[in-house]
Amino acid sequence: MAQMTLNDEKQYWQKWIECRDRQACDMLIKKYMPLVRYHVGRISVGLPKNVDKEDLMSLGMFGLYDALEKYDPDRDLKFDTYATFRIRGAILDGLRKEDWLPRSSREKTKKIEVAIERLEQKYLRNVTPEEIAEEVGMSKEEVLQAVNENYFSNILSIDEQLQDHDDGENLTIMIKDDRAKTPEDRLIEGELFDQLAYLITQLNEKEQLVISLFYKEELTLTEIGQVLGLSTSRISQIHSRALSKLKVVLEKIVS
Repeated sequence: MAQMTLNDEKQYWQKWIECRDRQACDMLIKKYMPLVRYHVGRISVGLPKNVDKEDLMSLGMFGLYDALEKYDPDRDLKFDTYATFRIRGAILDGLRKEDWLPRSSREKTKKIEVAIERLEQKYLRNVTPEEIAEEVGMSKEEVLQAVNENYFSNILSIDEQLQDHDDGENLTIMIKDDRAKTPEDRLIEGELFDQLAYLITQLNEKEQLVISLFYKEELTLTEIGQVLGLSTSRISQIHSRALSKLKVVLEKIVS
Protein backbone atom coordinates (compact mmCIF):
# COMPACT_ATOMS: atom_id res chain seq x y z
CA MET A 1 0.00 0.00 0.00
CA ALA A 2 1.31 3.46 -0.94
CA GLN A 3 2.43 5.66 1.92
CA MET A 4 -0.26 8.04 3.17
CA THR A 5 0.45 11.64 2.24
CA LEU A 6 -0.19 14.55 4.59
CA ASN A 7 -3.08 15.66 2.39
CA ASP A 8 -4.59 12.15 2.47
CA GLU A 9 -4.34 12.09 6.24
CA LYS A 10 -6.09 15.46 6.55
CA GLN A 11 -8.92 14.19 4.34
CA TYR A 12 -9.29 11.02 6.39
CA TRP A 13 -9.37 13.03 9.60
CA GLN A 14 -12.03 15.31 8.17
CA LYS A 15 -14.22 12.38 7.09
CA TRP A 16 -13.78 10.66 10.45
CA ILE A 17 -14.52 13.75 12.54
CA GLU A 18 -17.46 14.94 10.47
CA CYS A 19 -19.31 11.68 9.78
CA ARG A 20 -17.39 8.85 11.48
CA ASP A 21 -16.54 7.34 8.11
CA ARG A 22 -15.47 3.72 8.68
CA GLN A 23 -13.01 3.62 5.82
CA ALA A 24 -11.34 6.77 7.15
CA CYS A 25 -11.16 5.12 10.58
CA ASP A 26 -9.51 2.02 9.11
CA MET A 27 -6.94 4.11 7.26
CA LEU A 28 -6.08 6.14 10.37
CA ILE A 29 -5.71 2.96 12.42
CA LYS A 30 -3.29 1.59 9.81
CA LYS A 31 -1.42 4.90 9.88
CA TYR A 32 -0.92 4.84 13.66
CA MET A 33 -0.57 1.09 14.20
CA PRO A 34 3.25 1.42 14.44
CA LEU A 35 2.67 3.59 17.51
CA VAL A 36 0.87 0.65 19.14
CA ARG A 37 3.70 -1.74 18.23
CA TYR A 38 6.23 0.70 19.65
CA HIS A 39 4.55 0.92 23.06
CA VAL A 40 3.87 -2.82 23.16
CA GLY A 41 7.58 -3.37 22.62
CA ARG A 42 8.56 -0.96 25.39
CA ILE A 43 6.10 -2.32 27.95
CA SER A 44 6.70 -6.00 27.16
CA VAL A 45 10.40 -5.73 28.06
CA GLY A 46 9.63 -5.85 31.79
CA LEU A 47 6.88 -8.49 31.64
CA PRO A 48 7.05 -12.26 32.25
CA LYS A 49 7.91 -14.28 29.15
CA ASN A 50 4.52 -15.99 29.20
CA VAL A 51 2.73 -12.72 28.40
CA ASP A 52 1.64 -12.90 24.76
CA LYS A 53 2.52 -9.81 22.74
CA GLU A 54 -0.56 -10.39 20.61
CA ASP A 55 -2.68 -9.86 23.72
CA LEU A 56 -0.83 -6.62 24.37
CA MET A 57 -1.40 -5.58 20.75
CA SER A 58 -5.14 -6.14 21.20
CA LEU A 59 -5.13 -3.94 24.30
CA GLY A 60 -3.08 -1.31 22.51
CA MET A 61 -5.40 -1.32 19.49
CA PHE A 62 -8.33 -0.76 21.83
CA GLY A 63 -6.48 2.24 23.23
CA LEU A 64 -5.80 3.55 19.72
CA TYR A 65 -9.46 3.30 18.74
CA ASP A 66 -10.45 4.97 22.01
CA ALA A 67 -8.05 7.79 21.14
CA LEU A 68 -9.65 8.18 17.70
CA GLU A 69 -13.10 8.33 19.28
CA LYS A 70 -12.18 10.96 21.87
CA TYR A 71 -9.57 13.08 20.11
CA ASP A 72 -10.43 16.75 19.77
CA PRO A 73 -8.48 18.29 16.86
CA ASP A 74 -9.31 21.78 18.13
CA ARG A 75 -7.01 21.26 21.09
CA ASP A 76 -3.38 22.24 20.66
CA LEU A 77 -2.18 18.66 21.05
CA LYS A 78 -0.82 16.32 18.39
CA PHE A 79 -2.74 13.07 17.94
CA ASP A 80 0.46 11.06 18.41
CA THR A 81 0.83 12.54 21.88
CA TYR A 82 -2.80 12.00 22.83
CA ALA A 83 -2.81 8.46 21.44
CA THR A 84 0.34 7.63 23.42
CA PHE A 85 -1.53 8.23 26.68
CA ARG A 86 -4.55 6.19 25.55
CA ILE A 87 -2.53 3.28 24.17
CA ARG A 88 -0.25 2.92 27.18
CA GLY A 89 -3.18 3.38 29.55
CA ALA A 90 -5.22 0.66 27.83
CA ILE A 91 -2.31 -1.80 27.92
CA LEU A 92 -1.52 -1.16 31.58
CA ASP A 93 -5.20 -1.28 32.62
CA GLY A 94 -5.60 -4.57 30.77
CA LEU A 95 -2.55 -6.05 32.46
CA ARG A 96 -3.77 -5.02 35.90
CA LYS A 97 -7.10 -6.78 35.34
CA GLU A 98 -5.57 -10.07 34.18
CA ASP A 99 -3.63 -12.79 35.95
CA TRP A 100 -0.41 -13.17 33.96
CA LEU A 101 1.44 -15.49 36.31
CA PRO A 102 2.58 -18.90 35.08
CA ARG A 103 1.12 -21.99 36.72
CA SER A 104 4.33 -22.68 38.65
CA SER A 105 4.12 -19.31 40.39
CA ARG A 106 0.46 -19.85 41.16
CA GLU A 107 1.22 -23.24 42.71
CA LYS A 108 4.03 -21.77 44.80
CA THR A 109 1.68 -19.09 46.07
CA LYS A 110 -0.97 -21.65 46.99
CA LYS A 111 1.65 -23.64 48.89
CA ILE A 112 2.54 -20.52 50.87
CA GLU A 113 -1.12 -19.79 51.63
CA VAL A 114 -1.64 -23.28 53.02
CA ALA A 115 1.53 -23.00 55.12
CA ILE A 116 0.45 -19.64 56.55
CA GLU A 117 -2.91 -21.03 57.56
CA ARG A 118 -1.31 -24.09 59.17
CA LEU A 119 1.27 -22.06 61.11
CA GLU A 120 -1.23 -19.48 62.31
CA GLN A 121 -3.48 -22.25 63.62
CA LYS A 122 -0.47 -23.75 65.38
CA TYR A 123 0.95 -20.57 66.94
CA LEU A 124 -2.29 -18.54 67.17
CA ARG A 125 -0.53 -15.42 65.86
CA ASN A 126 0.73 -13.84 62.67
CA VAL A 127 3.79 -15.69 61.43
CA THR A 128 7.03 -14.26 60.10
CA PRO A 129 8.48 -14.69 56.61
CA GLU A 130 11.30 -16.75 58.13
CA GLU A 131 8.83 -19.20 59.69
CA ILE A 132 6.91 -19.48 56.42
CA ALA A 133 10.14 -20.07 54.49
CA GLU A 134 11.20 -22.88 56.80
CA GLU A 135 7.77 -24.49 56.59
CA VAL A 136 7.63 -24.55 52.78
CA GLY A 137 11.33 -25.22 52.20
CA MET A 138 12.06 -21.95 50.46
CA SER A 139 14.33 -19.02 51.23
CA LYS A 140 12.90 -15.91 52.85
CA GLU A 141 13.55 -14.03 49.62
CA GLU A 142 11.52 -16.57 47.60
CA VAL A 143 8.60 -16.22 50.00
CA LEU A 144 8.65 -12.44 49.84
CA GLN A 145 8.97 -12.53 46.07
CA ALA A 146 5.97 -14.85 45.79
CA VAL A 147 3.95 -12.62 48.10
CA ASN A 148 4.76 -9.49 46.10
CA GLU A 149 5.22 -11.28 42.76
CA ASN A 150 4.08 -9.28 39.82
CA TYR A 151 2.74 -5.78 39.66
CA PHE A 152 0.34 -6.79 36.92
CA SER A 153 -1.15 -9.86 38.53
CA ASN A 154 -3.83 -10.37 41.11
CA ILE A 155 -1.61 -12.61 43.24
CA LEU A 156 -0.94 -12.15 46.97
CA SER A 157 -0.14 -8.71 48.32
CA ILE A 158 1.32 -8.21 51.76
CA ASP A 159 -1.97 -6.90 53.16
CA GLU A 160 -4.55 -8.62 50.96
CA GLN A 161 -7.21 -10.78 52.57
CA LEU A 162 -7.22 -14.30 51.16
CA GLN A 163 -10.35 -16.40 50.93
CA ASP A 164 -10.19 -19.81 52.56
CA HIS A 165 -12.00 -22.22 50.25
CA ASP A 166 -13.07 -24.61 52.99
CA ASP A 167 -14.91 -22.48 55.52
CA GLY A 168 -15.09 -19.03 53.93
CA GLU A 169 -12.91 -17.37 56.55
CA ASN A 170 -10.38 -14.77 55.50
CA LEU A 171 -6.64 -15.07 56.05
CA THR A 172 -4.41 -12.03 56.29
CA ILE A 173 -0.69 -11.98 55.62
CA MET A 174 1.07 -9.56 57.95
CA ILE A 175 4.69 -8.81 57.06
CA LYS A 176 6.30 -5.92 58.87
CA ASP A 177 7.91 -3.32 56.66
CA ASP A 178 10.62 -1.48 58.57
CA ARG A 179 10.79 1.10 55.81
CA ALA A 180 7.11 2.06 56.15
CA LYS A 181 6.43 5.75 56.75
CA THR A 182 4.64 6.94 59.86
CA PRO A 183 1.28 8.77 59.54
CA GLU A 184 3.15 12.02 60.25
CA ASP A 185 5.62 11.28 57.45
CA ARG A 186 2.78 10.58 55.04
CA LEU A 187 0.98 13.78 56.01
CA ILE A 188 4.07 15.90 55.40
CA GLU A 189 4.83 14.09 52.16
CA GLY A 190 1.24 14.56 51.01
CA GLU A 191 1.45 18.30 51.64
CA LEU A 192 4.72 18.50 49.71
CA PHE A 193 3.26 16.60 46.77
CA ASP A 194 0.23 18.89 46.80
CA GLN A 195 2.60 21.85 46.57
CA LEU A 196 4.49 20.15 43.75
CA ALA A 197 1.27 19.39 41.86
CA TYR A 198 0.26 23.03 42.17
CA LEU A 199 3.65 24.22 40.92
CA ILE A 200 3.43 21.89 37.92
CA THR A 201 0.14 23.53 36.93
CA GLN A 202 2.00 26.85 36.86
CA LEU A 203 4.41 25.57 34.20
CA ASN A 204 3.61 26.39 30.61
CA GLU A 205 1.82 23.75 28.52
CA LYS A 206 4.94 22.44 26.79
CA GLU A 207 6.84 22.11 30.09
CA GLN A 208 3.92 20.23 31.66
CA LEU A 209 3.77 17.89 28.67
CA VAL A 210 7.51 17.13 28.76
CA ILE A 211 7.37 16.45 32.53
CA SER A 212 4.37 14.13 32.07
CA LEU A 213 5.86 12.21 29.14
CA PHE A 214 9.23 11.83 30.87
CA TYR A 215 8.15 10.88 34.41
CA LYS A 216 4.68 9.37 33.95
CA GLU A 217 4.92 7.80 30.49
CA GLU A 218 8.66 7.05 30.89
CA LEU A 219 9.62 8.21 27.42
CA THR A 220 13.22 9.25 26.77
CA LEU A 221 14.05 12.83 25.82
CA THR A 222 14.70 11.67 22.25
CA GLU A 223 11.30 9.93 22.09
CA ILE A 224 9.59 13.03 23.49
CA GLY A 225 11.31 15.07 20.80
CA GLN A 226 9.93 12.72 18.15
CA VAL A 227 6.42 13.04 19.60
CA LEU A 228 6.56 16.85 19.79
CA GLY A 229 8.57 17.37 16.62
CA LEU A 230 11.49 19.00 18.44
CA SER A 231 15.19 18.16 18.76
CA THR A 232 16.51 16.21 21.74
CA SER A 233 18.57 19.22 22.85
CA ARG A 234 15.46 21.42 22.78
CA ILE A 235 13.51 18.90 24.87
CA SER A 236 16.44 18.75 27.28
CA GLN A 237 16.32 22.54 27.64
CA ILE A 238 12.57 22.48 28.34
CA HIS A 239 13.03 19.64 30.84
CA SER A 240 15.87 21.45 32.65
CA ARG A 241 13.94 24.71 32.76
CA ALA A 242 10.89 22.96 34.25
CA LEU A 243 12.98 21.19 36.88
CA SER A 244 14.66 24.46 37.78
CA LYS A 245 11.25 25.95 38.52
CA LEU A 246 10.33 22.92 40.65
CA LYS A 247 13.73 22.58 42.34
CA VAL A 248 12.80 23.83 45.81
CA VAL A 249 9.87 21.42 46.24
CA LEU A 250 11.67 18.51 44.58
CA GLU A 251 14.58 18.84 47.01
CA LYS A 252 12.19 18.63 49.95
CA ILE A 253 10.54 15.49 48.61
CA VAL A 254 13.73 13.53 47.92
CA SER A 255 15.49 14.60 51.12
